[in-house]
Amino acid sequence: QVQLVESGVGLVQAGWSLRVSCVASGMIFNIDHMGWYREAPGKQRELVARISPGGGGTDYADSGKGRFTISRDNAKNTLYLQMNSLKPEDTSVYYCNKVGARLNIDYWGQGTQVTVSS
Repeated sequence: QVQLVESGVGLVQAGWSLRVSCVASGMIFNIDHMGWYREAPGKQRELVARISPGGGGTDYADSGKGRFTISRDNAKNTLYLQMNSLKPEDTSVYYCNKVGARLNIDYWGQGTQVTVSS
């Protein structure tokens, strides 16, 4: 049974940095493209960063380019998102999942709330 547990500090000020983490279990972590998604109030969940199974390939939504870095430690079944120069508009619940995971169909963890104050 797949489990994804996201964690990270909840409240930061604009301009600060923050790293969120996700520990996966119940899946063969090192064969999947993984991603970080976020969902802000009143907005659709969006994919903000993705990483290849081995970690050598990454891609970012425009909102995170130059500020976010996704990485993974396959030995620890853990996915990371380093976020720098945070902005109030980065305030969202952040989720990790396989790339292509479907809302309301596939399993999702509880996510971790990130709030950026101005």
